[in-house]
Amino acid sequence: MKKALFTILFIGSMTLAAQTTTSKITIHAEQGKNVINKEIYGQFAEHLGTCIYGGIWVGENSPIPNTKGYRNDVLEALKKLQIPVLRWPGGCFADEYHWMDGIGPKDKRPKMVNNNWGGVVEDNSFGTNEFFNLCEILGCEPYLSGNVGSGTVEELAKWVEYITSSGDSPMANLRRQNGREKPWRLKYLGVGNESWGCGGSMTPDYYSDLYRRYSTYCREYDGNKLYKIASGASDYDYNWTETLMKNVGGRMNGLSLHYYTVKGWNGSKGSATNFNKNEYLWTLGKCMEIEDVLKKHISIMDKYDPKNRIGLVVDEWGTWWDQEPGSHPGFLYQQNSMRDAFVAALTLNIFNKYTERIKMANIAQIVNVLQAMILTDGSKMVLTPTYYVFEMYKKHMGAINLPMDITSDTLISSKRSFPAISASASKDNNGKILITLANADPDKNKSVEIDFTAYKVSKVNGTILSAKAINSYNTFEQPNEVTPSEFKGAKISKSGFVKIEVPAKSIISLELQ
Repeated sequence: MKKALFTILFIGSMTLAAQTTTSKITIHAEQGKNVINKEIYGQFAEHLGTCIYGGIWVGENSPIPNTKGYRNDVLEALKKLQIPVLRWPGGCFADEYHWMDGIGPKDKRPKMVNNNWGGVVEDNSFGTNEFFNLCEILGCEPYLSGNVGSGTVEELAKWVEYITSSGDSPMANLRRQNGREKPWRLKYLGVGNESWGCGGSMTPDYYSDLYRRYSTYCREYDGNKLYKIASGASDYDYNWTETLMKNVGGRMNGLSLHYYTVKGWNGSKGSATNFNKNEYLWTLGKCMEIEDVLKKHISIMDKYDPKNRIGLVVDEWGTWWDQEPGSHPGFLYQQNSMRDAFVAALTLNIFNKYTERIKMANIAQIVNVLQAMILTDGSKMVLTPTYYVFEMYKKHMGAINLPMDITSDTLISSKRSFPAISASASKDNNGKILITLANADPDKNKSVEIDFTAYKVSKVNGTILSAKAINSYNTFEQPNEVTPSEFKGAKISKSGFVKIEVPAKSIISLELQ
């Protein structure tokens, strides 16, 4: 009943949307120089809830249509996103995962209790071979999170050898024994996860020394080059970044950062679908605060690394709400509304802006957990609003970021204020420009004028993602409540400007030639 009343509230507000405000975007196409790292659009799959088991993996004998155990519907949906990189096996799970339990014949693999997420028993049927084969199917880079919290240097070093060595070595021969003759390619290696918390409750000084030890013994085999990522800070912990940059420095290729759009870590985090306008605005204000957090961490990195050799890796980000009523409390299964789509759109626009330092980002998570791309229930599958944002934004990957200036009215929530209009622009190798644009105002349309300082526009095509209400979402029974459609509200003026009528609570992608 509450949801119905709330939906009426927002539908009713649409009648007020005739009130339109004007915004202006100036795109400096001639100043573009930094490539938007495609890994910014990365994904994250943890052994948590039904992300792996039931979400990606159902096993070869499942009645759910699958290819060698991977469910076909999820595979096809993920292929369309052109995922650049996939992080696995955690998260907190990574620092309790012992990789040798997940190799060899499936019926002989030992079971384990997932102490971090629900205390459930899993059979390790999805392990190293299954993950790396999945990455090959999807055409993405694997990003491995190594066990530092409860593991050993020897264990992680042997894992790298098992995966990447082509020599006549014990671990390479064990891989061959398990059915994989040639080595896989492993570029991204995470040395621990959240080592300040679930990954070992360490101090930054202690972790710095531990990282130096682990990174020394994780060797490169047969031409495989490792991009080693140190376990970095949680949102506002600037001292952690300072300490690692000072103590570890050039021994790491990347430094991670985690930032969740969440009310807090104690008590209720709020419903994913039953919220009011003030809660919606608070969420977007918290989401936009990531830009200030990024600036501060980047400033510290710039002090110790002025030549920009160490990448910032935001390998966990997204919304975190209460689990859906009736679902397992340790599985973090949440619905995904138009509000979540805005968090994705606004955050990706920010990441594109700081691509000179941000080398990767991994939204949490890919299926059935937190801000997921996909939800499944048995044989049923549905795509979320966040999935469609990634689909609309994917052509930014590998394109040149175009600096811009935005003039917009602001939205206010509590002590935070933020622009109603968020945007990002890039130019690909063929000279085509992609503009992603979000009007976060739930009530007012925006008239947006885009001025290109050194680019003549002759053609524009668009896609829009919007919904009846800001808390609209897709279900298995109604999978098309929030889906993209063609956008025809962009016009090229005689002076060469692009003028757009942007509806309230909408996200738009424009392709210009």
